[in-house]
Amino acid sequence: MFARLLSPAAILLSLSLAVPATAQSIAGPYLAARSAAMQSDFDQSVRYFTQALARDPGNPALMESLLMSQVALGRLDRALPVAEVMAARGQTTQIADLVLMARAIEEEDYAALQAKTSAEQQGIGPLVDDLVKAWALLGDGRAKDALAAFDDIASRQGLRGFALYHKAMALATVGDFEGAEAIFSADTEGVVVQTRRAVLARAEILSQLGRDDEALALLQRSFRGATDSEIDLVIDALNDDTPVPFRHITSVRDGFAEVFYSVAAALRSEAGPEFTLLYMQTALSLRPDHVDGLLVAAELFEELDQFDQAIAVYKRVPPNDPAYNVAELGRAAALRQSDRTDAAIEVLEQLTRSHGHLPSVHSALGDALREQDRFGEAVTAYDRAVDLARESNGPSWFLHYARAISHERQDNWEAAEADFRAALEINPGQPQVLNYLGYSLVEKQTKLEEALEMIERAVAASPDSGYIIDSLGWALYRLGRYEEAVPHMERAVELMAVDPVVNDHLGDVYWAVGRKREAEFQWARALSFVDKDDPLGEADPDRIRRKLQVGLDVVLAEEGAEPLQVAQD
Repeated sequence: MFARLLSPAAILLSLSLAVPATAQSIAGPYLAARSAAMQSDFDQSVRYFTQALARDPGNPALMESLLMSQVALGRLDRALPVAEVMAARGQTTQIADLVLMARAIEEEDYAALQAKTSAEQQGIGPLVDDLVKAWALLGDGRAKDALAAFDDIASRQGLRGFALYHKAMALATVGDFEGAEAIFSADTEGVVVQTRRAVLARAEILSQLGRDDEALALLQRSFRGATDSEIDLVIDALNDDTPVPFRHITSVRDGFAEVFYSVAAALRSEAGPEFTLLYMQTALSLRPDHVDGLLVAAELFEELDQFDQAIAVYKRVPPNDPAYNVAELGRAAALRQSDRTDAAIEVLEQLTRSHGHLPSVHSALGDALREQDRFGEAVTAYDRAVDLARESNGPSWFLHYARAISHERQDNWEAAEADFRAALEINPGQPQVLNYLGYSLVEKQTKLEEALEMIERAVAASPDSGYIIDSLGWALYRLGRYEEAVPHMERAVELMAVDPVVNDHLGDVYWAVGRKREAEFQWARALSFVDKDDPLGEADPDRIRRKLQVGLDVVLAEEGAEPLQVAQD
């Protein structure tokens, strides 16, 4: 909440008294703050910018930087005193205005909001300022003026969709569902219903008007069967003739929150995640239960590699919300990305008990188990995902592909090959499947011609994939087509310069064409890249050392393998 923690004078005094007059230079905390900010570590940047500001209380750049970090963390209440200091000094900026505007919205100071967003005091930006002004007019009881303000925004190029959506929401908020639907139905160009939220909001409005059949048709037309838990609940209610309440925006304050959410959602494809996060956190400060906003904010933190922050935001989605499974899947993914796969598995196992009917839950559990080399358990999870998917829209190629890898890692090649081929039946040109199956056949030295054809198709689909090009070179090597293999293996090493397997393969190919000194050089490189902490890695350091000692021909003889032999035309 935006409690007045300190007056502007008090905050300045507290900053100046925070350190003695002989304080150290601000260079240390400032550089630490800048480093943290560049890494999007907002907690640390707040800490160090605060220290720097305590040593230089009048520095507007430090104030601005501190504000940005606090807002990125959703701490607009803690940002408020600094924003007030800047306003008192006439140093307000876009981010300071954002904080002050949010405070005025919370206090329902509609007169201040109308004054702040007047033409003479544009602060945040024309779209935000004017949408906020329109909602402030509605909050002030001036509905006619509010609707006229929305119409004025709609007349500007590129803003029609924003304005009409908010006008429809404003009408629905005051119970004028007929007026809201009139906006949607008159929108022949479809500029209003361009988002999932807009479609669901219109479906709720149609239900309030008793037009459930039209609402169902809208959902079918818009999502074409690609539903989720929330959409399914709305569809079930409509099929049961149960009126669906209008929940998207139920108050003027919700309308303000929707302004910042709408702008943040639009910015995702145009601005960086740090900037987008400022608007999304402002929306959440006004409406903490905005679940769509929570999910986007968590995704933004993930894009910034701030996984702890993402995990904390995902946890704010309550268990009774239709999007809870989405949030928990996101939390598990963030845990995996932060190297806490065991914790992710616990989250997913719990989710199988609460949402075990969803294939995506079991698939995610299989992925996490496979990451931990728990391949038998992963197969069990994928089995359940495949069975559930078969009952709905049918398994995806990826489910068969992931299960095939788990089978292959358990040396159950028959089952693995069956799943790889099932994946290709679903998606015949999928390069990952073509490459994995083709490479596996090459390693088993079986069906080599078919394997080569698969890998060539994979290369055509992904010409810049080092792994796939390595597979092509290795297949040619296995076929005895050594000279043909050389350029492909060299290209693979260019793309994956520090991969031990690829360098080892290039060494073998060089040896096969008589370039023995270069082969030894590549084997030595491969050995230097082997991860000693990965005992299951494909590169065998002992075998590489033996090749450096006695050469590839002797190693093959020791292994009982066929000697190198150039393929005959």
